Amino acid sequence: MIARLDRAGWIFAFLLIATAVAVPFMALSPATSAFHLPSYLVQVLGKYLCYAILALSLDLVWGYVGILSLGHGAFFALGGYAMGMYLMRQIGARGVYANPILPDFMVFLNWKELPVAWWGFQSFPYAMLMVVLVPGALALAFGWFAFRSRVTGVYLSIITQAMTFALFKEFFRNDFGFGGNNGLTDFKDLLGFSLQTDAMKAALCSISAITLLIAYLVARAIVTSKYGKVLVAVRDAESRVRFLGYRVENYKLFAFVVSAIIAGIGGALYVPQVGIINPSEFTPGNSIEAVLWVAVGGRGTLVGAAIGAVVVNLAKSYYTAALPEVWLFALGGLFVLVTLFLPKGIFGLRWVDLTAAAGALLIVHFAPIAPNGLYQTYLLHLAFVIDVAWGIAAFFIIRFLLDWTIRRLGGATPDIARSSSGNGP
Repeated sequence: MIARLDRAGWIFAFLLIATAVAVPFMALSPATSAFHLPSYLVQVLGKYLCYAILALSLDLVWGYVGILSLGHGAFFALGGYAMGMYLMRQIGARGVYANPILPDFMVFLNWKELPVAWWGFQSFPYAMLMVVLVPGALALAFGWFAFRSRVTGVYLSIITQAMTFALFKEFFRNDFGFGGNNGLTDFKDLLGFSLQTDAMKAALCSISAITLLIAYLVARAIVTSKYGKVLVAVRDAESRVRFLGYRVENYKLFAFVVSAIIAGIGGALYVPQVGIINPSEFTPGNSIEAVLWVAVGGRGTLVGAAIGAVVVNLAKSYYTAALPEVWLFALGGLFVLVTLFLPKGIFGLRWVDLTAAAGALLIVHFAPIAPNGLYQTYLLHLAFVIDVAWGIAAFFIIRFLLDWTIRRLGGATPDIARSSSGNGP
């Protein structure tokens, strides 16, 4: 497996291992230290790593099998609910109503006994088994019928979206037994360790980094094997592969189930770090946003999908605080721009393109041309459009100058990473 890693894979693995090692030291260093990492940043980083796991799982089926799933957030949320149920059972008599068996929301709703679905979740091994089995079983059942019925393309995407929306509506009901619209929250500890300590937050972040690395190695092993070559062939010419005698539905089903399990594990790590899981995680918008992460990072690259998840969420965290009114417009515009001008995503950029983009961002940040006062009026959307246009113009100017300089010097403009065999569409 390790021998199959390309240069980008080695760099990605090194960064994840470095993150897993460095975060605990930085988080637990004295607050006066220059290397101290605040606990809220540790939680944000851990959340982004969980998103990267979801993006990687989606890239496995979309980038290498051609299955555009608009419901992968459902598998992520199911894994999160399985972990949340375990954490709720650990609260015991420390809840508001001091019931050693029933979670607080069940006592509030006047439930008399624990539902069957909650049995066994006081055990950590059982809960972890459910983190894997529940998303995997749903993917197996869904894929069995969908792939054997030869549902493909946009029709399959719509069905996956309907699946996650149906789950959203069910989990939203108070009588469904999973906390209703409030979900599960007020978690206390995990395996006897308080979730509120800096050490536990750092440990969860490190575990998320290592889990992302393991998920990448598993996915990489699949796509670079002979089995993975068939998956790519299914993506590119499904009918031709079927005529050659391959059971296409079995290949697609295997990749879909593995992808769902990886997403579920990401959701299980996500919940103790954010402290809540509710039906909003099932909304189709979350799954569509995950598609955007993969598209921005680079479909069919695995590493690019993880990078896209981190980059888009960093931008989201910044702009939802600085310009909350225009964030959704920016998100939609980003998807359009990536589709039209960056079919290979960030991972397919040349170093020149990446440098020009960084320069354009710095120019827009430190030298915007839209008057600051415009952002304080109803014309803030116009101000945002002006600065975006200024940034795009700066990007093309910088790229032209860099390309001209390199040509004059007789150099080349290499890609960020050379795709190995079977890597990328």
